[in-house]
Amino acid sequence: MKPINILLALLLQFLLLSPLALAKDKPNIVLIFMDNFGWGEPGFNGGGIIRGAETPRLDQLANEGLRLTNFNVEVQCTPSRSALMTGRYAIRSGNGTIPLGEGVYGLVQWEVTMAEMLSKAGYATGMFGKWHLGRTKGRFPTDQGFDEWYGVPNSTDESVYTSTPGFKASGLPETYVMHGKKGEQPKKIRPYRLDYRPLIDRDLTDRAMDFMAQQVKSDKPFFVYLPYTATHFPTMPHPDYVGKSGNGIWADLLMQIDGYTGEIIDQLDKLGVSDNTILIFTADNGPEALNVGETNLTVETAVHGSSGPWRGSLFTGFEGALRVPFAIRWPDKIQAGKSSDEIVHAMDLFPTLAGIAGGDVPKDRVIDGKNMSEFFLGKQETSGRDGFVVYMGNDIFGVKWRNWKVHFKEQDTWDNVLRSYTMPRVYNLLSDPYEKDNVLFPNTWVLKAALPQLEEHVASLKQHPPIPMGAADPYEPE
Repeated sequence: MKPINILLALLLQFLLLSPLALAKDKPNIVLIFMDNFGWGEPGFNGGGIIRGAETPRLDQLANEGLRLTNFNVEVQCTPSRSALMTGRYAIRSGNGTIPLGEGVYGLVQWEVTMAEMLSKAGYATGMFGKWHLGRTKGRFPTDQGFDEWYGVPNSTDESVYTSTPGFKASGLPETYVMHGKKGEQPKKIRPYRLDYRPLIDRDLTDRAMDFMAQQVKSDKPFFVYLPYTATHFPTMPHPDYVGKSGNGIWADLLMQIDGYTGEIIDQLDKLGVSDNTILIFTADNGPEALNVGETNLTVETAVHGSSGPWRGSLFTGFEGALRVPFAIRWPDKIQAGKSSDEIVHAMDLFPTLAGIAGGDVPKDRVIDGKNMSEFFLGKQETSGRDGFVVYMGNDIFGVKWRNWKVHFKEQDTWDNVLRSYTMPRVYNLLSDPYEKDNVLFPNTWVLKAALPQLEEHVASLKQHPPIPMGAADPYEPE
């Protein structure tokens, strides 16, 4: 063969093996991520009708895939989203707490997000919903690997601002719904006020479905991140769902969540890509816990969520904050109708999806997540994770190990008194899911089994210091 023909053959082989060419055989990924949605809400976790509305489409998703009863997150919105996107404890990225004030926060450019990883693996990446990982130039989703974003940079409670006395006179900027594409500065589309609060998740669903259709037409695998604003306060279902359940606005909203999830399922079927799509339904942390009567909230807009049998809500270190619903479906790859109580954490999804999609996991930093692909695909019965460190903000509240919890600090609700203990409290989660009976004695052996992971974690923080909150770009670790 002539040298020129050899060169052409090698070039053709390279093109055929390029990420874009290989990407056509990769599964699509749709990640539905609810906001303040407790473990006990969907029917597949025993909720549904006892919360006022059946959830047939959510139950379908769980029945057609794997349901995890011990899927864990961090206990606040921003930390949980940081852990999901980076595969790292939020303390490492400088996002261990929800930001207060108008200062700079969020992910520095040095961090590698799930969207960046999948984009490099040949995926079209679209995000439709709440970000809460930065609201300034260089910190929007389209700066962090997403080709397109429509949604809000911060949290839904900001939709209430313009309706509260004194806000206008404060001189503070109001929140806007934004839209942007990679390489462009996102544009303000409309103010995020109470008039749009009940409508936004409808628009997010429609845009997500349009994005999927565009990518199927282009024959390109897609990653759709769909972080809905429901069920975050204020509780305001879309007009199409108001009164539909006959059991109040929370049940109406549950019907809406189920309905929109069903539309995503139906769209995948319509596009003919269901069999080659990984569909995940989960949430960022435990349920709302708002005390009507002690605040300016109204019964119409503040509703207690359900954490099922678990104690606590968001902003606590209890299981009700940590455990959230989780179902994953990938037809003929993930066994249908299976449930597992193996421990999995949100930060595990980064390396897991990288392993499935052929993405690269950064090797120049600590990655706390574990690749769960063998577990998800049924090739092993255990997840490989025995536990994790429990944070509340930047404070270590405890350690979870197998079916045991060790608590150093406790706070019953987000606005309750913080208690620190001179001796740790130990709970057996099998016999005491509500974490009320301290069984440190005679089970001091649990400390010996559970605490090595904490010691290793603390040592890693000393070796690789966390990024300070609000660190400026460009950022490079020392």
